[in-house]
Amino acid sequence: MINPIADPVLEIVDTDSQSTLVRLEASAAGVATVLINRADKKNAFNDEVIAALDQAFETLEAADGVRVVFLRGEGGTFSAGADLGWMKRAADHTEGDNREDALNMAKMLKRLHDLPMLTVALVEGAAFGGGAGLVAACDMAIAVKDARFAFSEVKLGLVAATISPYVVRAIGARRARALFATGAVFDAEAARHFGLVDQVVEDAVALETARDALAAEVMACAPGAVGESKRLVDHVTGRAIDHGLMTETAHWIARVRVGPEAQEGVAAFLNHTKPGWAG
Repeated sequence: MINPIADPVLEIVDTDSQSTLVRLEASAAGVATVLINRADKKNAFNDEVIAALDQAFETLEAADGVRVVFLRGEGGTFSAGADLGWMKRAADHTEGDNREDALNMAKMLKRLHDLPMLTVALVEGAAFGGGAGLVAACDMAIAVKDARFAFSEVKLGLVAATISPYVVRAIGARRARALFATGAVFDAEAARHFGLVDQVVEDAVALETARDALAAEVMACAPGAVGESKRLVDHVTGRAIDHGLMTETAHWIARVRVGPEAQEGVAAFLNHTKPGWAG
């Protein structure tokens, strides 16, 4: 495992074809990009791509210097979903084999979801099936206006099982039922309305501008507090607001307040200076 700040480029290669499946780049400032690198296949994923993404996300887990992670596809397409060749092979697999494949996908999505830094999908072209699931597993998404989304599994007699926890959290149960049951294709504005996308931009140039603006915004935020905030949301989601939860959240902020990051941040604010993480 490498630290992408010390070694800013990690290429995860298919051992058979020697082609790069996933590329991880990180700047010294702490901006990382995970690129699915199968433009000729519209960045569709198979078991090798799932393993490569999992490796990239595992690397980022240990990268303390990374502040924000952008996930995107090469060649103007985010991800068209599952690779046709992979689906053909899976058709001949036993239920046990399919269970193992699906669990690998589920573990990869969970690793992405659990990263402590802000994760942002940058969506161009298609984000179908599991590709749309990757978008839902990120904290945020920015899409160009002509991007298209679909949970198309039902068109193949399948269900959006491993991605469903993230999609339902992002768009709600009722909307998920409708989109899962119809496999309907929807555009970026609809995705924003549903809650799957946070921002819609005009084109690829505007996408880069939005990316840079968001990266700059993240740099003003304390990295430890970002991770704490993500964990806090997971902790309180779906919980009754009772005395137990009130006590837990009070303990949470009390613990954070006395920590070195909060002490530095509050002192900097009071003294009209910048904390160390803000450069």
